Amino acid sequence: MAEVSIIGLDIAKHVFHVHGADGKGRALFSKRISRGKLLDFFAAQPICTVALEACGGAHHWGRQLAQLGHNVRLIPPAYVKPFVKRQKNDAIDAEAICEAAQRPSMRFVAVKSEEQQAAGLVFRTRDLLVRQRTQLINAIRGHLTEYGGIAPKGPSHVAKLSDLIAEDAMASSLPEAARPMLRVMLDLLAELNGKIADLDQEIARRAREDEVSRRLMTIPGIGPISATAIAALAPPAETFAKGRDFAAWLGLTPLQRSTGGKQKLGATSKMGERTLRRLLIVGSSAVVQQASKRGAPKGSWLEQMLARKPRMLVTVALANKMARIVWALLIKQENYRAPVAAKA
Repeated sequence: MAEVSIIGLDIAKHVFHVHGADGKGRALFSKRISRGKLLDFFAAQPICTVALEACGGAHHWGRQLAQLGHNVRLIPPAYVKPFVKRQKNDAIDAEAICEAAQRPSMRFVAVKSEEQQAAGLVFRTRDLLVRQRTQLINAIRGHLTEYGGIAPKGPSHVAKLSDLIAEDAMASSLPEAARPMLRVMLDLLAELNGKIADLDQEIARRAREDEVSRRLMTIPGIGPISATAIAALAPPAETFAKGRDFAAWLGLTPLQRSTGGKQKLGATSKMGERTLRRLLIVGSSAVVQQASKRGAPKGSWLEQMLARKPRMLVTVALANKMARIVWALLIKQENYRAPVAAKA
């Protein structure tokens, strides 16, 4: 009987499905396994390649299976879908994962350690709290609008919202029953602001202590939040052959619809890590805004772009450029050196 060479694992909460194949890709078994018996099953298997989709819980199971000696491969779900023959069930998904992992050109996701995932959690938590703060501010503004009170958008104008709630001028239009509810939202908003400030301090502390983050902060437009986010969420720089591949992973390269030898490029793909892409665009926006007010260095790439391209296009192009610089710094382990404009 042929020995199993690769196993496709479809993970879930309680019931898993495995599909085993030999070195030639021929199916050897397909079976359901409960969560409690999964590790015992793989401990009894010969050392082989285990492939699973990079979804919720995949990194945990990847670490567990790697401890048993197996070679773990995580595949993006979008790359597995073309190998699903028809319909959808656990057995078909496990077979598709097994088939996809055997392709020599398949791209895989690096298994993250527990420390890496914990480091990335601070950014997920901060994003969640910032979204909740935005929801609260919008709710307060919307409710006050119903009673004739208006204020500009943004967290910096929260004080004006608070003044409107306490103002005697709105006493006639703002019912007494509404005032306590608005104060509850203001209290929640103050609590969220305090927690976000604590997280910002924690991120700044990590940036000071981490060598990679300190190196990344030498790039204009990258601060403590962006630097520590890249260090925590980005895969090893060696995963990418060149800087463009890293920018494409972030979704900062244009969509291609090329055919017949004619290159047709579209809008930015946005197919990648949303958190890092957003942080790089925010950072590049700050650099572009400062250059628009004070002027970019004479003869620099940024000055030439601002002279002939729309501001938003320059912002995204600069974020793309920053992503390539980040990759180069991570590969070479050097600090950023500003380019010197060529003399005329």
